Amino acid sequence: MGRCKSTNTTQTSTNSSNNFEGANIRFRDADDKEIASNSSNLDDSIVAVDKASEDVSMGEPDVSFFGCDGEDDKTSADYYFDSYSHFGIFSEMLKDVVRTKTYQNVIYRNKFLFQNKVVLDVGAGTGILSLFCAKAGAAHVYAVECSHMADMDKQIVETNGLSDVVTVLKGKIEEIELPVAKVDIIISEWMGYFLLFENMLNTVLYARDKWLQAMMEPLVDTVDQKQIVTNCHLLKTMDISKMVPGDASFTAPFKLIAERDDYIHAFVAYFDVSFTKCHKLMGFSTGPRSRATHWKQTVLYLEDVLTICEGEAIIGSMTVAPNKKNPRDVDIMVKYSLSGRRCVVSRVQFYKMR
Repeated sequence: MGRCKSTNTTQTSTNSSNNFEGANIRFRDADDKEIASNSSNLDDSIVAVDKASEDVSMGEPDVSFFGCDGEDDKTSADYYFDSYSHFGIFSEMLKDVVRTKTYQNVIYRNKFLFQNKVVLDVGAGTGILSLFCAKAGAAHVYAVECSHMADMDKQIVETNGLSDVVTVLKGKIEEIELPVAKVDIIISEWMGYFLLFENMLNTVLYARDKWLQAMMEPLVDTVDQKQIVTNCHLLKTMDISKMVPGDASFTAPFKLIAERDDYIHAFVAYFDVSFTKCHKLMGFSTGPRSRATHWKQTVLYLEDVLTICEGEAIIGSMTVAPNKKNPRDVDIMVKYSLSGRRCVVSRVQFYKMR
C-alpha cells in the first residue's frame, strides 16, 4: 500500500504499496540562493524577498503608537508587566529589523502551517505576530497580553480590519481561560536579554502543556524530488482481490538510509497503483519522482529537525488505522530513531488525516 522515504518533507505512496522518504527544506531568496534556516542575521535575504518574493508581498500591518495619560510616570523599576506598558519598549522591538522581519518571513513563507489553524500568541506585546498569523490565513488568533498594551492591541487589530480573526485577551496565561479547549499553534517572542532574562519560557511551556494539541495533521502537497534525502522503503502491498475488511489497518517497519549529508524535516508518504491482470503490466506512481497527480504526496512533519550523514539510517515503524469515531479519517503513529554522529533521537509522533 505504501512506501516511505526520509526527506526534508515526508511522503507516503500507495500503489499496491506504501512508500516513505525523508527530505530537507530551506528558505530561498529572490535569486533562488539557499539561505541557512539557522542564520543569525537575515538582512540580505529579507531585503531581496520584500522586493521580489510573492510569498511575502502581503501588506505590512499598521502598528502605530499613541500617547496615553500617565504612561510617563511608569519606570522599568515597576513590576514586570507594568514595565511592558511602555510603548517605547515595543517601538524598539519593532524597529529591530532582524527580529521582526525574520518572524514575518518565517510566517509568510510557511503559510501552509497557519492556514485555517487556531493560533495562540503568548505575550503578544503590540500584537504584530498575531497580525502576521492572521494575514497568513489563520482561522483565529488569540493574542494574550498581561500589560496595559493589551488595550492598545485591540485598537491595532481593529485598525487593520482583523477583529473577526484576532481576539485580544488581557491577563496572565496562567490565569486566563481561552474560548477554545485546544490550539493548533503557539507562537511567542519569549526570549529576553541573556536569552532567559524575565523567565518567560516557563509561561510558554505552561501554555504548551495546557492548550497545544499533541495530534498533528499531515500536509498534502507536492514535494520536489530534489528534497528527497533517503532511499524509499515499501511499507505494505495491498491486493484488493484478496483483502478482507480490517486489512487496511497495519503496522509496518521501515529503514531509511541517507543518501547524502542533510537535514530531515519530515517523512513523505505516497502510493503506487498496478493493474496486474492486464496482458501488459500497467500502472502509475504518486511519488515525488513521478509525474504529479491530484493525490500529490502526504507530508508528516517531525517535531525535531534531524541532522543526518550519508549512510546513516532512521529505523522505525508506522501504524495506520481508521479513526474510531469517524472511520473515513485515518490515525497514523510513527515511531522512529536515529543514532548518528551529529544527531541522536528517539520519538513517537501521532497524526490524524481528516
